[in-house]
Amino acid sequence: MICVGDVYKRYQTPHGVGRWVLCGVSFTIPPRLSVGLIGANGEGKSTLLRIIGGVDEPNKGRVKRLCRVSWPMGSGGLEPTLTGRQNAKFVCRIHGHENDLADRLSFIQDFAEIGNAFDAPVNTYSSGMRSRLQFAMSLAFNFDVYISDEVTSAGDARFRRKTANAFKTIAKQSSVIMVSHAEGTLKDFCEAGIWLHQGKAYWFDQIDDALKAYKESIAA
Repeated sequence: MICVGDVYKRYQTPHGVGRWVLCGVSFTIPPRLSVGLIGANGEGKSTLLRIIGGVDEPNKGRVKRLCRVSWPMGSGGLEPTLTGRQNAKFVCRIHGHENDLADRLSFIQDFAEIGNAFDAPVNTYSSGMRSRLQFAMSLAFNFDVYISDEVTSAGDARFRRKTANAFKTIAKQSSVIMVSHAEGTLKDFCEAGIWLHQGKAYWFDQIDDALKAYKESIAA
């Protein structure tokens, strides 16, 4: 279960303090329920994902994670001066996988499909290579909730199919909190929906109802 309580978030900009991206957002995500975050660009979807995953902190409010939550898949968490292998080793050790380190590294290297670049510094990677490595690292651990920010759009068509199949496996044993601009992807993986609009979050038990509210707001 994940409880988001009265969360506010805004950022410092070169022109001063920015607007409230999130303004009093509250909801509870029950166990084993996959949720899609829906909203126009700039409405705070990625910001909310980062806060849920513990990568960012709210200015006010709190998030209670009563389960194991992944970092946002396909983004963040890499030290650019280290190689892909060194980054993977570091994360494996943080999660207590010293004893099966070789197996975890083998899985990450095979899934990422970045070849010899696995032993090159991350700052030499393309954005697609970074996303592949980050996605593979996320899959190497067992989380109760996986956080995805457009990660199924990374890479070429074949790799996108591979990530989609991996998500289908995840959905059978865990849950997903997902941001995607692809309506079909949200319907494939999510049951409930959260529509973000003007700093507020609106919960819908059915993803179709959340998508409907979003479309009606655009039409209006």
